[in-house]
Amino acid sequence: MLNKSLVKNIMPLQDPKERINNFDEVSLGYTLEQAIDEAKRCLDCKHKPCVNGCPVAIDIPRFIEKIIEGNIEAAYQVISEASSLPSVCGRVCPQETQCEQVCVRGIKGEAVAIGRLERFVADYHHQHTKVKPNKSEQNNHKIAIVGSGPSGLSCAYDLALLGYNVTMFEALHIPGGVLVYGIPEFRLPKKIVRAEIQTLIDLGVNIETNVIVGKTISVEDLFEEGFEAIFLGTGAGLPKFMNIPGEMLNGVYSANEFLTRVNLMQAYQTSSATPIQMAQRIAVIGGGNVAVDAARCAKRLGAKEVSIVYRRSMKELPARQEEIEHAAEEGIIFRLLTNPVRIIGNEKGFVQSVECVEMELGEPDQSGRRRPVVKKGSEFILEVDSVIMAIGTTPNPLITSTTQGLETDKYGCIITKDESGLTSKEMVYAGGDVVTGAATVILAMGAGRKSAEAIDQKIRTNTTAF
Repeated sequence: MLNKSLVKNIMPLQDPKERINNFDEVSLGYTLEQAIDEAKRCLDCKHKPCVNGCPVAIDIPRFIEKIIEGNIEAAYQVISEASSLPSVCGRVCPQETQCEQVCVRGIKGEAVAIGRLERFVADYHHQHTKVKPNKSEQNNHKIAIVGSGPSGLSCAYDLALLGYNVTMFEALHIPGGVLVYGIPEFRLPKKIVRAEIQTLIDLGVNIETNVIVGKTISVEDLFEEGFEAIFLGTGAGLPKFMNIPGEMLNGVYSANEFLTRVNLMQAYQTSSATPIQMAQRIAVIGGGNVAVDAARCAKRLGAKEVSIVYRRSMKELPARQEEIEHAAEEGIIFRLLTNPVRIIGNEKGFVQSVECVEMELGEPDQSGRRRPVVKKGSEFILEVDSVIMAIGTTPNPLITSTTQGLETDKYGCIITKDESGLTSKEMVYAGGDVVTGAATVILAMGAGRKSAEAIDQKIRTNTTAF
């Protein structure tokens, strides 16, 4: 029977007063009963707008139908036809601007909670199914994947299902890319990432860590080792700075360093080999998901006052609405229409304050957002002990600077010829943030899928050994 409720089933959450003292997951997930009740809100539209809104084209109505039937494992299998990371995507994808944005139920109420249902299905599978996936019959063709973030994992998954001998090369000591170093435990528990990656290993994907392609081994070396195609999914991990006075003071972090130390090196634990000396008053510069993640981590590390300093208004804030709401509940201060112009240090070289100016919104810029302009005579001092810069990232130039014939744009992003991800170098494909600049997990996964399909088609065209 159709659930005619105009609102979603509420997601159970940790109490804000409790969660700011731990790194446990904030959202607790639906129960089976809640999931089935939410699934019954789906109208099972014939034209399936939600599928078109999904970058990896999950058959959303079909997996929701399986939930209504109570066959959660069948629902998982439907999702797995298109997605290698359902537990991850159910947590971090911006469904509100993708599949849920075009949900018909959203016209006269709230959209079906597609992301929450995807998360429920994937978690249920990992908790109740111990059978390993069947490996595909090998076709004896070798493919190299450079980088084990979302785009690389997605590409590897699809190629493994097609029978390719896939080896993934990861520079860090743990696979997962931004999923393990960039997204906090309270939003994406690392056990979830490990479980998703284990699925790839069970499918036969070989993962080699501590391999820096462009340094310890080159793209040309990989071809010489017999790899027929290479997919570059190395992300955008090089932090940007504002180039304002004081950025070299002690107590100024890039969000990349800060989050990597917290997420990958567990700097929030007293036993950590590299603990972070947490300040009492912190300014996080930026307004995206990374900025909000950094602010919420700082709060959990014991900071008394954490401010997000953003030069536009709340309307333009690019972070997910859910993250913004959770941050506000946790006491994060949003200092909007504010921009730093100088970081001020004390005599010992440590941060003691930030000079800021108030901003006004002028005419729209190329992005369509109103351009912030300085309000004259609005300078003021914000007393802080530490500053975290979260204003964006660019691709690391290591691979592009050591690989002949690989073209990049002025931002250092790899140029591809079309949606297949084919680069200017023969049989080298690329996708995700290394091509687009910093974007979302699901868009990177979509790029990985398209490259996997293109690689398969190219190799089938070039050989008769199938």
